[in-house]
Amino acid sequence: MALDAWLPVGHILPDGTKSRLPLFEGVGWQILETQGQGRALLVRDELIQHWVNSGLLEHGTLTMFQFGTRSLWSFSCSPNQVLSPVSAGKSPRTKSDALAFALALKATRVIDAESPLQDALYIEKISRLLPTYSISSRVDDDIILGYWLTGGANVSVRSFRRLHQMLSWLSAPHLKEIVEAAGFEVTEVVPDDCSPTDAQAATLRTFDLPGRPDLAAFINEHIVDIVQNRERYKSLGIEFPSAVVLHGPPGCGKTFAVERLIEFFGWPSFHIDASSVASPYIHETSKKVAEVFTQAMQHAPSVLVIDEMEAFLADREIGSGHHRVEEVAEFLRRIPEATKQDVLIIAMTNRIDMIDPAILRRGRFDHVIKVDYASEMEVMSLLENLLSTLPKETDVDPHPLAKALTGRPLSDVTFVVREGARLAARAGKDRLDQASLLAAHRSAPAREREGEAQSRIGFI
Repeated sequence: MALDAWLPVGHILPDGTKSRLPLFEGVGWQILETQGQGRALLVRDELIQHWVNSGLLEHGTLTMFQFGTRSLWSFSCSPNQVLSPVSAGKSPRTKSDALAFALALKATRVIDAESPLQDALYIEKISRLLPTYSISSRVDDDIILGYWLTGGANVSVRSFRRLHQMLSWLSAPHLKEIVEAAGFEVTEVVPDDCSPTDAQAATLRTFDLPGRPDLAAFINEHIVDIVQNRERYKSLGIEFPSAVVLHGPPGCGKTFAVERLIEFFGWPSFHIDASSVASPYIHETSKKVAEVFTQAMQHAPSVLVIDEMEAFLADREIGSGHHRVEEVAEFLRRIPEATKQDVLIIAMTNRIDMIDPAILRRGRFDHVIKVDYASEMEVMSLLENLLSTLPKETDVDPHPLAKALTGRPLSDVTFVVREGARLAARAGKDRLDQASLLAAHRSAPAREREGEAQSRIGFI
């Protein structure tokens, strides 16, 4: 989709460079190409004041000029210097390029430790990542660095072994130097002669999911065991775990389970949701969906998460328009292809009844798992796990709470423990006691429909 240029082509900027077409833009800023294949950043007053007031930018770094009735600030760089949104960056080609980004991240955090940087603009010339303060979900710095180094994969630099496998052109010592330059500690280094098979053999583990033993057992049997014993399964015709749908009411642990599984494998993850791919323009959503699938396959093995799948995969018979039919068709084509390329696909929905039946057929999503409100046993399991890490009085007894919270979302269980700890600290106590937990429970009554009798996790 073409961007509306702030300046006409050929406009002369304060440093003498001539503007060409815009490349990227956001609220209060635009990056455009300049004659000679360089780039220039244009910024409006409000954003420039944010940067100056926070100390990220010195007065005089950008030059002000008038265009009509508007005041704009500009900054130009040569073709061999990076000026780009972090979200649009390409994988660096040399160690020095990678190190430059790591040092810019570290220098930015020395000045501003709080502002989210997933929406930042990377300006190599001044060694800064300048936040744009957009409304987007915060991403941790370790993921941001991994995203930049890999050219778009959501992999943490803390998963050093996996990161090294994806950046095979960098030796382990050089990659370690880059990661540490950004301020992260590397606790493991992959020797150059270590193969992926060796790494997998050394890390055979069992996936654990507090509060959801049945779901954990399913994941271990149908996903983890296949991944950890590839050759045995392959000899019997099973190449990779099939796609999975998790469905059920909000707050019951679907997202938590997926996040834990991504952390368990340490694979790069990619997400399809309304905020990342939805577009009012015809064909644009299908195009973005295809791009995410392509990225996931390029960085395989990886995890592709489809959140709120009813937003894209609603039943075509409902009559939601040609564009929706096109989106469903794109998923139908891409899911089997991605699974064959070692992409683990997990979809989540609160409205399984709205999903197109063609999507739920075996061969696309082989497993459709219901994650329902928690049983007493599941609540008890989660309570014990949460309380095990906290200093507590001897009178703490989770059994009454487990009974009282049965049939509620697991997010309520987590809230009660956290709120109990807060109440204890507020009262000047240094240990969690039963009275604080019970008070926390009284402050969190069941919301509408959460007290209804529900069945445990089930399979369709």
